[in-house]
Amino acid sequence: MQDQENQAVPNPEAAAEPAAPSTPDQQPSLEEQLASTEARLAEMHDAFMRAKADSENIRRRAQEDVAKAHKFAVESFAEAMVPVKDSLEMALKVESPSIESLKEGVEMTLKQLTAAFEKNRLLEIQPAQGDKLDPNKHQAVAVVPADQEANTVVSVLQKGYMIADRLLRPAIVTAAQAK
Repeated sequence: MQDQENQAVPNPEAAAEPAAPSTPDQQPSLEEQLASTEARLAEMHDAFMRAKADSENIRRRAQEDVAKAHKFAVESFAEAMVPVKDSLEMALKVESPSIESLKEGVEMTLKQLTAAFEKNRLLEIQPAQGDKLDPNKHQAVAVVPADQEANTVVSVLQKGYMIADRLLRPAIVTAAQAK
């Protein structure tokens, strides 16, 4: 009988608990799946909120950059024009200017202005006589009889200007009449 008492008696509580998954073939419980899915959902929601905040910040910064670009678009041109204005003001302060000194001052001021135009990509449109009339750059105000091919420039009445590739003002020209 003692042998029977020394034998291990199975614990009834241990038998009632489900055994931990011991093999990889067993599926996690529904509670574990739910907890795992909720954790992944929280991570994705956090990532989404961060991405949304980043995109809002980028949009706001881009709007600020555009506003600054509009506000200060002429800053470079204005910086180049200030010395031209200074030169003109100095010319007006001269007490008794001679014709030669005025001409020299105007030529130097024109050089400053031309340099400012070049620096800011403001280009002259000065077609030569005989150039083909380009309606994208030239405005013909008259058609005159001439000894050259029709629809070519006879004379330039006023230079035109372009900023980079955009027409600011067309060159005003007279064009040759068809024979």
